[in-house]
Amino acid sequence: MTFNAVWTQLLHRSGPGCGVGLAGLARVLARLGNPQNQFSVLQVAGTNGKGSVCYLAAQALQQAGHKTGLFISPHLISPCERMRINGQSISRPALARAVQTVLQAEEKPLNFFEILTAAALVYFAQKGVDFAVLETGLGGRKDPTTVCTPAACVITSIGKDHCQLLGHTLAQIAQEKAGIIKPGVPVFCGACPATALREIKKQARRRQAPFFYTPQSPVFTFQRVDWLRRRLLLQKGRRVWPLALLGENQAANADVVYQALRFLGVNETALKKAFAAVRVPCRFEVLHAGKNTFVFDGAHNPPAVEGFIRFFAQSPWAPGAALVCGFMQDKDYPRMLRILAPHFPALFITQPPGPRAASLAAVRAALPRGVRASYYATPQRALRAAAQAYNHVAVCGSFYVAGQLRACVGKGLTELSDCD
Repeated sequence: MTFNAVWTQLLHRSGPGCGVGLAGLARVLARLGNPQNQFSVLQVAGTNGKGSVCYLAAQALQQAGHKTGLFISPHLISPCERMRINGQSISRPALARAVQTVLQAEEKPLNFFEILTAAALVYFAQKGVDFAVLETGLGGRKDPTTVCTPAACVITSIGKDHCQLLGHTLAQIAQEKAGIIKPGVPVFCGACPATALREIKKQARRRQAPFFYTPQSPVFTFQRVDWLRRRLLLQKGRRVWPLALLGENQAANADVVYQALRFLGVNETALKKAFAAVRVPCRFEVLHAGKNTFVFDGAHNPPAVEGFIRFFAQSPWAPGAALVCGFMQDKDYPRMLRILAPHFPALFITQPPGPRAASLAAVRAALPRGVRASYYATPQRALRAAAQAYNHVAVCGSFYVAGQLRACVGKGLTELSDCD
């Protein structure tokens, strides 16, 4: 089967009633030789910050000499972004082969994320990785990545998102995220609200898992933002550690990665090199094209949007910047609009690709009164209009919008006329 045929088949596996659960997935993996047991795993869950932590951890493991797999979601442009080894995305033919291998081993229909997770594990085992960094897709307790027994796990943060599936209180959401904790496996937890932290600690005690709350004994102190070089400068003792990431929570993400990987035996030299070299797309990513500066961020829930806007407001690109945004219908976009709108003279509102997108009419109805906004059928048209009227443009609200437009600008285009 061709890649396109395989991917089309996968997309049909996301409907209601699909999925075999962790026990069923474990049986499929057993028929495939238990690839998940052929390398060490770092599993990462949390409401926000998972992607940055995964990229940074994978970079550090690679710098330490480990052949390292990285499994992330969602992808921005190509599904191949979801599976990487030492920074190199899987090829389309290799992804198609891995998925077909999984499909040949199923008895009952697996769902989209079960298939992709199993395919990643098969691919990593075939390629002989030493370590794999796995990002949970949703929650943790029932997520397909939880079929693995990790060497350590990380919970980055807890906030309200996917409430219809994970619960409407922070304690309920924390319980779902803490479902990744396994008996005796150490868990490293970033800053969380008190109610969420209590729940995570309770789950760790139940499983007799060593628990490390990284804000309690931080390794780094924040020194300053180096806007010119687009990095943070952190302090550890008398040494400055440049971190090639921007964003309000990146220093905290660096702390949890440092503590988890030092526990796993990664040396400081590798960590420092990784901090300076890491690149994470659409996490306060700044790109230039012609006269324009674009800031792309995947913030897609209220806690992430709040963090984005606080950090963006300090940046040299904030004065007079426009905003391009689009949202998914299952997100709290009315609240996100209330957070974002006061900080921009104009909003260029669009619709992400796919059936889950919030319609332009729905977003228009949720927009606070008095906000200047225009509406565009495609993200590319929204970006083109914003870039023609404003030198600085921020893009957020959905990874699907940010990723699509980042690819357009990332081609080095000085004109946006051929983005459609």
